[in-house]
Amino acid sequence: MNNLDYGIIGNCRSAALVSKTGAIEWCCLPEFDSSSVFAKLLDESIGGSFEILVDESYTITQKYIENTTILVTAFSSGNDVFEVHDFMPRYYKAHGGYQSPPEIIRYIQYISGKPTFRVLYNPKLEYAKGVTEMYIKEHFIVSLTYGDKFDTLFLYSNFDKEKIVNGEPIELTEDGYFLVGYNEKVFETTVESMYLEHQRTKVYWLNWMDRTPKYKRYQKEISRSALTLKLLTYDKTGAVLAAATTSLPETIGEVRNWDYRFCWIRDASMVIKVVSKLGHKNIAKRYLKFIMDLIPDKDEKLQIMYGINKEKMLTEVTLGHLSGYKNSTPVRVGNAAYKQKQNDIYGILMDVIHQQFVNFSMDIEHTEEIWTITKGIVWVVNRHWKEADKGIWEFRAEDRHFTFSKVLCWVAVDKAIKVAELLNKQNKVTKWKKIASEIKQDIMDKAWSEEAKAFTQSYGSHDLDASVLLMEPYGFIDARDPKYISTVNAIERDLSNDGLLYRYKNMDDFGLPSSSFTICTFWFINSLYKIGEVQKAKQWFDRLLSYSNHLGLFSEDIDFKTKRLLGNFPQAYSHLALIETAINLSNVTDYERVLDKMR
Repeated sequence: MNNLDYGIIGNCRSAALVSKTGAIEWCCLPEFDSSSVFAKLLDESIGGSFEILVDESYTITQKYIENTTILVTAFSSGNDVFEVHDFMPRYYKAHGGYQSPPEIIRYIQYISGKPTFRVLYNPKLEYAKGVTEMYIKEHFIVSLTYGDKFDTLFLYSNFDKEKIVNGEPIELTEDGYFLVGYNEKVFETTVESMYLEHQRTKVYWLNWMDRTPKYKRYQKEISRSALTLKLLTYDKTGAVLAAATTSLPETIGEVRNWDYRFCWIRDASMVIKVVSKLGHKNIAKRYLKFIMDLIPDKDEKLQIMYGINKEKMLTEVTLGHLSGYKNSTPVRVGNAAYKQKQNDIYGILMDVIHQQFVNFSMDIEHTEEIWTITKGIVWVVNRHWKEADKGIWEFRAEDRHFTFSKVLCWVAVDKAIKVAELLNKQNKVTKWKKIASEIKQDIMDKAWSEEAKAFTQSYGSHDLDASVLLMEPYGFIDARDPKYISTVNAIERDLSNDGLLYRYKNMDDFGLPSSSFTICTFWFINSLYKIGEVQKAKQWFDRLLSYSNHLGLFSEDIDFKTKRLLGNFPQAYSHLALIETAINLSNVTDYERVLDKMR
């Protein structure tokens, strides 16, 4: 089975995917959303890669250094053993701030014997649109492209440059390195300086993880997911990416291929909520600043998504020269969904703002700014909550009255009321409670289907949708409410399939969905836990964890039959839901006692 058997390395500026055989097959430099320099992931013949090649006698294994993002690929043939330590440098600078250069270091650690390998170094700049030429210079190998845009890439190494370029055998007798950099280095690179970068980066990540709480169960999974979410944050602005890739298909051979290297308000806010729970305040503060910079003064125009550098125009284009992942076209850059109207984002954002008030002390200026935003959000929701929208799943055709969007409009007002109470703004509390009550009554009257015995996808429909499971976590309905329990049971009956969940089973713009959206299964497991079916929740969770790749990473989707990972990777949505579910289930000490308490 071809799986997404990749590890992610990164430094909160960009990221790269390394295959389980040690090939870099995806990397964009200098930033996450820049053009690719390696894109074999999206076209095996012309995409470009950086591979470490050994003969068939070698066994290859891969793991992360525990509690770091340094990926170690070990090559062993009898006594001939070496390791490749892949990372993108990140550490504190002496005078403040972070060192996060747009570069990958491949530290080659000699272990024993006389191991031999060859290098396939084949960068293809600018999404492999034009010709990339390579030249050996005195201190480095430079790659250039002159297509629509001029671009360069530099490779530094202590190995023979001719052997690198020509793919000739290299015998290892001591440690070595490769440094792939977007910029030409000012200072000399040496094995010693690369080892220092390795150690500084290792210490940075160990320290970061040391500030993360420890849990009785699922600690390994929580840690890896937390590190992955951190890798999907963009230091410069505070943006959080949905995933590190573009155009990995939801189903092989179909056209549900999107660019996820952007900041969706919904995904990012959910990530921030979880990461805040883990005690990482700086990520939350930077993201809130990102949002405040984007919201026009007392205006209503908040997009569902933005570029990581706060771009508002995310024009979608197709790269027709790339054959796509496993020949799944089109390959898209940009995302036309930025124009969509999705009413749920206000509730998601208000939930995060409320979290900040509860978890962190605010200075007066900050508080006043956020209070202005809070009032603006309620004003917008009050004006627009009765309107149809595209919904959480971004239906590109017709607008509908989606239940999840309505619930999140209620959440926006509910959380605004809680903020108003914290700030002692009683007149707003009284006024806003009437709005919240009206929205809630509307949902209870129109979203429930007597026929389905469940809250359904949209008003007047009988179609089920996994997103309505979030009614309880957002405080709209109690877990013991018979209507919620009935909804959970109906969703299991209609949407579950061999240990996984459909988002929905009705037709959308592209036909019938044929893979499982990973986060939905986590939502369902959480709902089982909440309604008291703890043992069942744990069984489902353990089974779902077994579908991750060899490093514990998840993408957006999973194939029902083969359990193959599909969609963009690694997916922030999936990992934030994994953490939430793991924390819930790790808190369970006595299943029977919890069950009794729930009943």
